[in-house]
Formats: sequence, C-alpha cells, structure tokens
Amino acid sequence: MEKDQVIKIFEETGALLSGHFLLTSGRHSDRYIQCAMVLQHPGHCGELCRELASRFAGDGITAVVGPATGGILISYEVARHLSARSLFAERENGRMTLRRGFQLDPGERVLVVEDVTTTGGSVKAVIEAVREAGGEVAGAAVLVDRSGGQAALGVRTESLLEIPAVSYLPEECPLCRQGIPFVKPGSRKI
Repeated sequence: MEKDQVIKIFEETGALLSGHFLLTSGRHSDRYIQCAMVLQHPGHCGELCRELASRFAGDGITAVVGPATGGILISYEVARHLSARSLFAERENGRMTLRRGFQLDPGERVLVVEDVTTTGGSVKAVIEAVREAGGEVAGAAVLVDRSGGQAALGVRTESLLEIPAVSYLPEECPLCRQGIPFVKPGSRKI
C-alpha cells in the first residue's frame, strides 16, 4: 500500500483535523489524527491492518497487543491477518497491564500495535507490560507516526504514515498565546 493511498483513506474519512489540540502526551498541536474516523469503516480498518500485518509476516508472531482503546481494533485486525491471538492492555493504577485473564506464554513473540504515536509513551508502556508478562516483543506497528521517527521504541517499528506534526509544551504553545481554546479529542484523561 502506497503512502498516498493511506492519506486518501484518512482524508476521505475526515481523520485529518486542523485546529488547536491537547494531545494525550500533554503537548499541544495544530493537527490531530482521529483514527477512530477511519477505524469505524471495517473495510478501511481491514485494509490498513492487512498492510501492517504483512510487514511482520513470517516473524513468528503469535500474539498482538494494543493499548485500550486506540489499539483494540488494530490489534484484532492485525492478529486476524497474522493468524495470531489479539489482546489489549489497560491502565490500572497508572500503569499498562494485561487484565481480563490475558496471559502470554514465556518467550511468546508479540507485536505491539497502536493507532497514533507522538511521543511513544503508550507503546512503550505496552511493551513494558508485555515483557513483564513474559512475552518477547518482536516489533511495534502503528498506523500513524507523528514523532517524525523520533519515538525511539527500542524495537523494530513500522508505520503506514508519517505525519510529523509540530507539537508544543503548553507553556510554549503559540496557539495558547493567541487565545485559541484547545480541544481534547482523545480518549484518555491526562
């Protein structure tokens, strides 16, 4: 799948937004990627996840883990294409953990997935949870990398789209200085 095909899907579904946004990382940005707008379409979700899965085909992946909530659908679809199990991690007492009876076999090869990464914090937290559960992280796959390749996850990382977006610490945000109110479109409280 070519980058322009991925961009077209995101544009057609209204997933690329412009304005003033408070990101999950706590930083501010003038662009936001709302992957839920893409993932609500099973055809698009399947097509994008098939591409992510193809990049790890033959790597012996037996489980795919994503963070709740953004990574749940992606985990399921990527796992389906890899004939693997799909699990998700949730925050408990401020830490990502496998709950609901999810377990990994010692040394089980795991692919960690996410919708969007900016700082890589959520993916790193899931990687840690997988390792604590005894899994071996074979790599990470994200639909959109907003970090410009700077997230440094410590594992092989694949993304379908890189959209480096400028982000600011709240105290340095020019949009705040202009008095433009921000919107927090994500799913997690900061």
